[in-house]
Amino acid sequence: MDTAVVILNWNGLQWLQRFLPLVVSHTGTDARVILADNASTDGSVTWVRLNAPSVEVITMGTNEGFAGGYNTALGQVEARYFVLLNSDVEVTPGWVRTLRKHLDDRPDMAACQPKMLSLQDRHRFEHAGAAGGFIDRNGYPFCRGRIFEITEEDHGQYDDDRDVFWATGACLMIRAEAFHAAGGFDGKLFAHMEEIDLCWCLRRMGWRIGYASTVAVFHVGGGALGYGNPRKTFLNFRNSLAVLTKHLNSRWIYARIIHRIVLDVFAALKFLVEGHGSHTWQVFRAHCGFIRWLPGLMAERKRLRGMEQNPDLTGMYHRSIAYDRYILGWKQFGSLDKAAFDQPPRRTR
Repeated sequence: MDTAVVILNWNGLQWLQRFLPLVVSHTGTDARVILADNASTDGSVTWVRLNAPSVEVITMGTNEGFAGGYNTALGQVEARYFVLLNSDVEVTPGWVRTLRKHLDDRPDMAACQPKMLSLQDRHRFEHAGAAGGFIDRNGYPFCRGRIFEITEEDHGQYDDDRDVFWATGACLMIRAEAFHAAGGFDGKLFAHMEEIDLCWCLRRMGWRIGYASTVAVFHVGGGALGYGNPRKTFLNFRNSLAVLTKHLNSRWIYARIIHRIVLDVFAALKFLVEGHGSHTWQVFRAHCGFIRWLPGLMAERKRLRGMEQNPDLTGMYHRSIAYDRYILGWKQFGSLDKAAFDQPPRRTR
């Protein structure tokens, strides 16, 4: 077995009790299953060792977040393929085998994700990944099947295997070769946007990122940090600005950053009007944190240029998804301007 399913856990005992037996049974001999524990205090490790003895366990001394936790854990795992899996995901029979074949058939593809559906409403796409991710010119991520807070019902409209800009870290199969060549996740991001940062880096290196429609999993979503948590707002806004600064191919990078900050101010005012003042404060904190990071981000930007093999990166949505959603009222991926998408690259490694 040269494939390893690695579940990063932080105080997720309730999810492990509910979903880990399915992971073990539906994975079978297709992969090793490994729990990477981020210094949990809820008895997660003890429960796994007693109730799922076939699952290997890696423990970290401190909570290193999603990015740092996976970097530490995957540095201790020998495999050809890694599968990053959230603890609050219900997998389906043959899921590893199907994802593996998707990458085996596409040697120039670094990573892929399955169809992500909501566990609570199994006919609706889940926020984190849906049917594959994209990003707009201002650094706002969205998905086929999810634009901001609006998720679509699954009617088979995205039952196609295709390239995407980014794939969700909630259930991600990635070549170990590609993960290590990119330097893994950016640990300082801690959590949120780290998979978009990694996918963007991989695409700049000439790899493709894919969506495999023939396998579906069901995600609770927000298992470790709920969608309404102000901490999540802080991480999303800060990290989104950081990722945009590192990767956006524009000579007018500072103007683009200022433009993005202005858009964030409107988002903060929207939070305030809706009675979510704590989220407004987190947007302000996120901007302060980003400004402190800016000199280091510009240095990282230069470093990434040096490893770039695909300078004419395509696949970005060259419009404002915020304008399309909140001004034009476009709520579904199918409503977006198709001409604003560049065709994904087809490169032979």
